[in-house]
Amino acid sequence: MKILLVNPNSTASMTETARLAALRVVAPGTEILARTVSTAPVSIEGHADEARAVPGMLDVIREAEAEGAVATVLACFDDPGLGAAREVAAGPVIGIAQAAIQVAVTLSARFSVITTLPRSVPIIEDLVDHYGAGRQCRKVRSVDLPVLDLEEHPERAYAKLRDEVLVAAREDGAEAIVLGCAGMAEMCGRLEAETGLPVIDGVVAAVKLAEAMAGAGYRTSKVSSYAYPRVKG
Repeated sequence: MKILLVNPNSTASMTETARLAALRVVAPGTEILARTVSTAPVSIEGHADEARAVPGMLDVIREAEAEGAVATVLACFDDPGLGAAREVAAGPVIGIAQAAIQVAVTLSARFSVITTLPRSVPIIEDLVDHYGAGRQCRKVRSVDLPVLDLEEHPERAYAKLRDEVLVAAREDGAEAIVLGCAGMAEMCGRLEAETGLPVIDGVVAAVKLAEAMAGAGYRTSKVSSYAYPRVKG
C-alpha cells in the first residue's frame, strides 16, 4: 500500500526526518510517499502559518491519492487543516497529534506533551481537549526553541528536551511523554533510553495507525461532515 506523509511546511529536510522515522516502522510492502508543501511557510508556528499551509497541503493530498495513496499522515503536531483534509481525501487522514495522544492514553494513565515554542502550548492544549484527553494530559510544556532549531542546533535542542522530560516526570507525574513536533522524531529513541520513560513520536504513531486502518479497508465517511467539497462554478 501507499501512504502519503505530507509535511505542511516547506522545509524539505524536515520531510526527510519524518520519512526516515516512518521507514523504520512500516511493514514490508508499504510505500511512503513523502511530500513537502512547497508553497507553505518554512515552519508552522501559530495559526497564521497553519492557514497559509493548508491550501497547498490539500493539493498534495489530491495528487497523492491520484497516484494511489490509500491513507494520509499530516506531519505537523498542530494537525493543521485536518477537517479540510478529510473532506478532500477518500482514505483515512491521521494527524500526528491525534495519533500520539491516542497512543499516550493507551500506554499511560497520565502524560505530558513537550513542544517547541510557548505560542504552541495553547494550540496543543485545545487539541488535547478536543481529542478527549484533557484529564490524562498533565501539562503541555515548551522548551522555548523555534522549530528550525531542532535541525540547526540539534544537540542543544536535544539537551533541552531531555531536561524537560525529566522535569515532566518529576513535577507532572508524567508516565509517558509525547513529543509535540514532527521535527523531534529522530530524538525519540535516545530520549527514551536516557530518561527511562516511554516517549511517543507522533509520526510513528500516525503512520502505523494509517497503515492499520488502510489495511482494514477503512475509508473516510462521505455521508455528511466530511463529504467532498461542493464544486462551485
